[in-house]
Amino acid sequence: MPIISSEPASARTSRTRMTGIGRVLVIVYGILALGATGRSVVQIIQDFQAAPVAYALSAVAAVVYILATLALVFSGSRGWYRVAWIAISFELAGVLIVGTLSIVDPALFQHPTVWSIYGIGYVFVPLVLPFFGLWWLRRHRPDAESA
Repeated sequence: MPIISSEPASARTSRTRMTGIGRVLVIVYGILALGATGRSVVQIIQDFQAAPVAYALSAVAAVVYILATLALVFSGSRGWYRVAWIAISFELAGVLIVGTLSIVDPALFQHPTVWSIYGIGYVFVPLVLPFFGLWWLRRHRPDAESA
């Protein structure tokens, strides 16, 4: 016999989306958002002139992680779902491009960024995380009636 609930379907869908791997993704993205934000703020305040490109990239990574975290939390709606896809795809492109450039031409990134050498300073989590994020988004599309 089906269970009848008084809560709206969107609330039930949102709650079921944020269990298991979905919850883990949000937690890891949140931790990276805090770490990248802290790192970029310290780098920019202490010595921005030493490596403006690298430190600005750390700030961009922080914004991307904050946006991805929020978008994953609210990805039950189509709008936030699109934002999540864009943010996580941008993150993947960033970590691959910056990671490759930091190996091919180390002079470009003499000071580390979040995405240098594919996120080596964060135990390569920035390299692996967007693949899991995109996989999860693909498996958990929002309902057709969500707006």
